[in-house]
This record gives sequence, C-alpha cells and structure tokens, in this order.
Amino acid sequence: MLYVVPTPIGNLEDITLRAINVLRAVDTILAEDTRTSKKLLDHYEIDTPVRAFHAFNEHAIVDDIVRRLESGEAMALVSDAGTPGISDPGFLLVRACVQNKIKVECLPGATAFVPALVVSGIPSDRFHFEGFLPHKKGRKTRLDHLSELQNTFVLYESPHRLLKCLNQLAEVCGKERMACVCRELTKLYEEVITDTLENLIAHFSEKKIKGEIVIVVSGR
Repeated sequence: MLYVVPTPIGNLEDITLRAINVLRAVDTILAEDTRTSKKLLDHYEIDTPVRAFHAFNEHAIVDDIVRRLESGEAMALVSDAGTPGISDPGFLLVRACVQNKIKVECLPGATAFVPALVVSGIPSDRFHFEGFLPHKKGRKTRLDHLSELQNTFVLYESPHRLLKCLNQLAEVCGKERMACVCRELTKLYEEVITDTLENLIAHFSEKKIKGEIVIVVSGR
C-alpha cells in the first residue's frame, strides 16, 4: 500500500509519532528532494531507502512504482514540506493507485495554509485555496476571478515575487482590502502581518524578503 505522509513545514518537531513509525516501517520512501528529506530522516534516525519522486520524473516512473506496490511493497510518499498533493507532487501517483485498486492511506499532518489561515484573523469559516498563481499566462485572469470572491482566498508565493503579487492584488482588489502575509511559518524568523494591501506593500518594500510565504486575502 501507499502511505501519504505529511512532513514539517519548518520546525522538525511538527511531525506525528505515527508518521515517524510509518517512515521506519515501509520498504521505500518516495521523496520530492532526497537531500531535503534526508535532514528529517537523519534527525529521527530513520534509515529506510529513499527514492526521488518529483514533478520532473513522476510521469516516467509512476508505472514502475505501481508495479512494485502491486507486488507487495509498502511505500511512503513525502514532499519537501507539508502534505504531498497540496501544491506538491502526489496527485498523479495517488490517482494511479486508486485506478489500480492499491490501498492509499493519507496521514493527517502539516499543511502551510491551515496555520496561516487561522492566525491571520481573517474569516476562515469558508475559503478558497488557490495555491500558486500562474507566473505569466493566465495570471491576470486568475487574479480578476479571485478579486470577486466573497470568501477568503489563500495563495502560495515565492519571496522574489511577493511584492509583485501584492501590487497586483492591490490593483484588482483595491489597496484597502485586508490581507495577511505569513513568512517562514514555524521557523525561527516567523513573521505574520495582517494589514491592508497598501500597508503590506510598504512594509515589504523596505526589507529583503526570504523564506516560504502564504498570503491570505479577505473576500470582497
């Protein structure tokens, strides 16, 4: 069977006991980046064999993985951080397993947008998760659509595109729209700021931006 195993988004202590036990028990761990996963595995003294499984090779190797699962192997799928399949590789393999009647079990655990949504102070009873916007083609169309949503929406963004994204959001949503930027969640230099888009632009224009970023934007 295949286990989908969430891993910490920053702090290595944010992993469940069950996840550790599964990673120790399976025959193989499929990792988005073996170097990143090795840090976590070494920390918990897990010596299970690791195989690379990422966006650039998943189409080529998914059939081989399915064959190995059908032969009786147990595997765990992990991404660099958070839950596989959420803006990370995973969907293709899970779909192949479902189609081939291979049991899939997803453990509960870390996902970056959940703590960002909760800590933002922006309504979280109903929300839209957008993930990463297109870099070029279709980006403006998606932003226009998001700006009209009545409910909160959540984006993932890279540090070097944060200011561009905030300025684009201000253009389509209005500079007074409330939003929250969460940077480096669970890590040493965690930063969470909820303010108008105008004030967020001013704040991040004055500093060098690093780390993983989640943006929570209030609905229309």
